[in-house]
Amino acid sequence: MHLRDFHALDDADAADIVRVWTDIPGWVDAVVAGRPYASVDTLAAYAGDLASAWSPTDLEAALHAHPRIGARVSGDGAEAAASRREQGAMASAEDDDIAAIAAGNAAYEQRFGRVFLIRAAGRTPGEMRAELERRLTNDPDAETIEATRQLAEIALLRLRETFADAAPTEPEAAE
Repeated sequence: MHLRDFHALDDADAADIVRVWTDIPGWVDAVVAGRPYASVDTLAAYAGDLASAWSPTDLEAALHAHPRIGARVSGDGAEAAASRREQGAMASAEDDDIAAIAAGNAAYEQRFGRVFLIRAAGRTPGEMRAELERRLTNDPDAETIEATRQLAEIALLRLRETFADAAPTEPEAAE
């Protein structure tokens, strides 16, 4: 998508796009209302600034769209497609990583009362497993901060991916 196309959408359609990045209603509304943006970088900076103020309530609101790490992602919507893409590395995970992540997910949910959230894109199953094990030792307040930061990373990654195919390319040099 081109940024100009995003600007041309009505508010409801633009909100549908932004909601895929993360489903926090006030954040979605603010990002949509902030249009037009001079560039994707400007949009990302604004969205990131807004994300820095997310509360534990905002985190909880957004978690409904995030499957467990290693779980089969169901659904055919844009959020499900993004999760499948981001967790692609789990398809080649070793059995011991799969088992440890499943056990870690259960322990995390019992300890913190929510799904373990991590930016999976660009991480190996072993890295996600190590982060899960490390974060299980966090106190609840520290873990809420980490989970909220991970949510922001996911949102900004998805934002940039939305516009990645429309990025201008360098013209070929004349010979």
